[in-house]
Amino acid sequence: MAGILIYRGLGDRPYAELRLPSGERIGIAVDAAGATVSLVDDASVGRTLFKGDGSVIAQLAVAMLEPGKRPPAPLDLLIALVAPMPSASAIESSFKGAVGVLAPPATAAPATQTSSTDPFHGKSRAIALLILCEMLAMAVWFASAAALPALRNSMQSGGPILEALLTSSVQAGFVIGTLASALISLPDRYDPRRLFGWSAALAGLISFASLALPPGSALQVVLRLLTGICLAGVYPVGLKIASSWARKDAGLLMGLLVGALTIGSASPHLIAWADGLDWRGIYIAAGLLALLSAWGTRYLTLGPNLGKAPPFDPRQVLRAWTIRPLRLANLGYLGHMWELYAMWAWIGLFLQASFGQSLGMHQAQFWAPVATFATIAVGAIGCLAAGIAADRIGRTAVTSAAMLVSGICALTVGLTFAGPPMLVLAVCLIWGVSIVADSAQFSASVSELSDRALVGTMLTIQTTQGFLLTLVSIHLMPYAVDWLGWRWAFAILAIGPFLGVVAMLRLRADPASAKLAGGKR
Repeated sequence: MAGILIYRGLGDRPYAELRLPSGERIGIAVDAAGATVSLVDDASVGRTLFKGDGSVIAQLAVAMLEPGKRPPAPLDLLIALVAPMPSASAIESSFKGAVGVLAPPATAAPATQTSSTDPFHGKSRAIALLILCEMLAMAVWFASAAALPALRNSMQSGGPILEALLTSSVQAGFVIGTLASALISLPDRYDPRRLFGWSAALAGLISFASLALPPGSALQVVLRLLTGICLAGVYPVGLKIASSWARKDAGLLMGLLVGALTIGSASPHLIAWADGLDWRGIYIAAGLLALLSAWGTRYLTLGPNLGKAPPFDPRQVLRAWTIRPLRLANLGYLGHMWELYAMWAWIGLFLQASFGQSLGMHQAQFWAPVATFATIAVGAIGCLAAGIAADRIGRTAVTSAAMLVSGICALTVGLTFAGPPMLVLAVCLIWGVSIVADSAQFSASVSELSDRALVGTMLTIQTTQGFLLTLVSIHLMPYAVDWLGWRWAFAILAIGPFLGVVAMLRLRADPASAKLAGGKR
C-alpha cells in the first residue's frame, strides 16, 4: 500500500492531501501567493515542509514503495515545481500506484485548513495551555514537603532521614526517569503530548495510592520515587514541546516553562493553607491537579520546529567536564542546584518555626503555608524577567547577578528568624525571586556551547548531575538545623551560588562565551 490521495477544493483555493500507510498526512494548499506543503495532524496544520513564492505552484511526486517497506519520511518527499496550476487529474496522475482517490464536495473543506498558513499560527494559545498543564502536573512534586508539618504528627518514627527522603526520593526518581527516557529516546518514539499526558496521569494516581499507606512508611517513599520517574515524562517533555515553537525567543520560552514548574511546585503549600487540610487532603488535591493536567494535554499542539532530539550518548559523558566552557557552565548549574531544591524543601518549616515564635503556633499554622507558597511561586517572576534579560544582555551576566543575590539571602535569612513576620517574608520573597531566576539559562548555555550532535547528551548529563546533587543538600539541611539552629542552617546553601558566580564569570571571560545569546555572553 503506497498511500491515499485526497483532493479537495477550498473555494477557489485547491487543496490536496496524501495519506501514507504510516498514518502521516501531507497537505498541499494553493493560493494566489503560491503553495504551502505541510505535515497535517488531527488538530492542525503542523510543520511546513515547503512554501512556494510568487506564482510558483508545488506538486508532490512520491516514490512509491513495494509492499512491506517503510513509507517515505515526510522530508524524503521529492518536491517538483511546475508553473501551471495542477488539475485534480494531474495531481492524481502524480501518484500512480496510490490505493485510491477520494473527492469530497468542494464545500466539505476541514475547518483547520482555513486557518493561516503561518506555521507559528496559534503559538500563544499553545504555549499558554502548555504552561497551564505543566503547572498543574508539578503539584505532586512537593506535596510531601507541604504535608510534612501534618505528617510529623502522624508518623510513628523516622526522624530527619525519613522526612528528607519524602522529598529527595522524588529527585532520585526524576534522575532515573530522565536517564531511562534519554537512553530509549521516549520523546522521539511517541507523540510528546501523549507521553506528557500519561506521565501526569500516572503521577496523579500514585498520589492517590499514598493514601492507603501509613504516613511516612517506607512504601510511601517508594511511591514518591515512582512519582519522580513519572515527572521525568512531564517537565523535560514540556521543554521539548515549548522549543518546537521557538522563534528567536528560546530564552523566554524556557523561562516561562521554569516559571510554570515554580508555581506548580509551590501550589501544595497553598492547598495546605486552604481550610487547614491535613496531609491526605494535600495528596488528594495534588493528584486531582495532575489528572486535570493529563486531560488538558489532549488539546496541546506542536510547533513547526519539532524534530528528533540528538540522541543520548553515554560515551560522551566526560566531554561535559573536559571541555572548559561546558565545565564552567555545569559548575554554575551545580552551584545553583545545591541551593534551589533544599531551600524549596525546607523553607516551609523555617517559616512555621519563625512565625511560631513571633505570632504563636495557631497563627503560624495559618500564615506559614501561604507565605511559603508566595516565597516559591514568586520565583516565576524572576524566571520571566531573567528569560527576557538573558536574551538581551547575556546569560553569564544574568546568572551571576541572580546567584549573587540568592547567596546573600541564604546567608542573611536566618538572621530574621523569629523577627517581625513582614521582615522575614520580605527577605524570603527576594530569595524566592533570585534563587530560580537563572535556572533556564544554564540549560540554554549548555545547548549553545555544545556540538549540535551532542546537545541531548550534554543536557541529560547536566540535569542528572544537578538533581543528584540536590539529594545531598536536601538531606544535609535537617542536620544543619540540629547543629546550627535555623539562624545559620541556610547559610550552608550559600556555598553553591557563590561558587557558581565564580564559574560563570570565568565563562564570561572565555572566548567561547561569544556563542551565548547571540554573542551577548
